[in-house]
Amino acid sequence: MYAVVVTGGKQYKVSEGDVIFVEKLEAEIDSSVELSNVLAVSKEDGLVLGKPVVEGAKVIAKVTAQGKAKKIIVFKFKRKKDYRRKQGHRQPYTKLVIEKIEA
Repeated sequence: MYAVVVTGGKQYKVSEGDVIFVEKLEAEIDSSVELSNVLAVSKEDGLVLGKPVVEGAKVIAKVTAQGKAKKIIVFKFKRKKDYRRKQGHRQPYTKLVIEKIEA
C-alpha cells in the first residue's frame, strides 16, 4: 500500500515505514504530523485517485529530526566587469517516518 502526498509544494510517494525529507514543518521532534493532502492511494483492490485530493485519506508521520541540508554555493560572476558575489545557503528540512496510511 502506498500514497502520494503533497507537502511543501512537492509530491512524495510514501509507504509505511518510509523515511522522507520534506520542507521544514513547524513541529516538535517526536511529535506526530498528519498529512491530509493525499492525491492518490493504492489499496489491495486498486488505485484510488482524488479530484484533486482523496476524501477522508490521510498519512500519519512522526517527526524524527529538524535540520539543515548541505551548504550550496551561489556564485554570481560577470566577466570583464570585476563583479563577483559569493553566497552560501542551507535549506532547512524536516525528517519524517511514515507510520500509517489511512484511506
